[in-house]
This record gives sequence, structure tokens and C-alpha cells, in this order.
Amino acid sequence: MFNPYFMDKQNNIPTQEAPVAQEQPKVETKSEDTGKLCAILAYLLVGIIWYFADEKMKIKELAKFHVKQSLVLLIISTILQIVGTVLPIIGWFIILPLASLFTLIWAIIGMVYAANGEMKELPLIGGYAKKFNF
Repeated sequence: MFNPYFMDKQNNIPTQEAPVAQEQPKVETKSEDTGKLCAILAYLLVGIIWYFADEKMKIKELAKFHVKQSLVLLIISTILQIVGTVLPIIGWFIILPLASLFTLIWAIIGMVYAANGEMKELPLIGGYAKKFNF
């Protein structure tokens, strides 16, 4: 009897060669998943709190990078909201809506980067995150 796994595909004759093993896709471990989840949630403020509350998160580079990015986003968003609130008319009708829109766009971009496991800086503001040392 012959084993169908040892068949020459083109001529349908038995061979003695073992089949070539296919590479298995990379499966993320639970530890990598929690770091990625913390990185995604950092843009919703929950991840920032989680990062500083859980000692295990501080060793995950992806989480650390995105927490820094989200802190910059939070600071810039807060400054823009204060400026927009203090300035009458222009601030209320132009600065506040644009600041909210840009904050939302940056947060979505950051979440997409975090979900893909990429450590890319946010456009325009991401460079300021390098100043944080923790």
C-alpha cells in the first residue's frame, strides 16, 4: 500500500519524500494581547490608568509607546479646549469643534496603529511624546 501524502502531484506515482512542512502563522500570546489592548485603550484614557496601575504593563514597549502618544494627545486636546472655551465666538464656533474633530481623528489613528501592533507616531503631535521619561 502507498500513502497518499507521499505522492508525486503531477504524475500520481508514490514517492519516498516527506511533504514539506508549512510555516505556522504567528499566534499572539495572552501577554502580547494585554499589551496591545492596553495600547488601544490608552486613547480612551482607560489604558493610561491601566498602564500606571499595573506593574506588568510597564515592561510592554507597545503599551508604553501608545500611552506616551495618548498623553500628548490628552494634553494638546485639553489646551485646545481651554483656549476654545475662553475665546468668545471664534473659540466657541471654530476652535472647539475643530479641536474635538482633530482629537477624534488622532485617537482613531492611534487606535489603528495600536491594533496593528505598530509603533508609529501620531501625525503632527507624536514627536512630543519622546519628552516623557517613564
